[in-house]
Amino acid sequence: MNTYAIIDTGGKQLRVEPGRFYDVCDFTSLNKNTKKVDSTTKIVIHRVLLIRQNSIINIGSPWVKNAIVKGRILHPCSSKKIIVHKMRSKKKTRIKKGYRKNLIRFIVDSICMDGKEVLYL
Repeated sequence: MNTYAIIDTGGKQLRVEPGRFYDVCDFTSLNKNTKKVDSTTKIVIHRVLLIRQNSIINIGSPWVKNAIVKGRILHPCSSKKIIVHKMRSKKKTRIKKGYRKNLIRFIVDSICMDGKEVLYL
């Protein structure tokens, strides 16, 4: 696609396109007290670093003014399991631990600038 945006969410920068889904650790716009996240939750991301539409590039300093990325949450998910091995030589101690990071999968519906939706081809 020729239209995309670079957003800042959860301390990371993502290149997002309309109609695609992404996994992120957390959203700063979501309330931390909410335990249940369902698919009816709409999200709006104001931290847009760059918007590209065909050959026009808008770069923010630090963020693009009046730029919004709109989307909705699909479902919570987990990342791949990370396994940690710990072995102490000559002590006959072996420990195997693993964990998964909790993620939220969301889909980008539109990229808006100055109140108008940026059309993509």
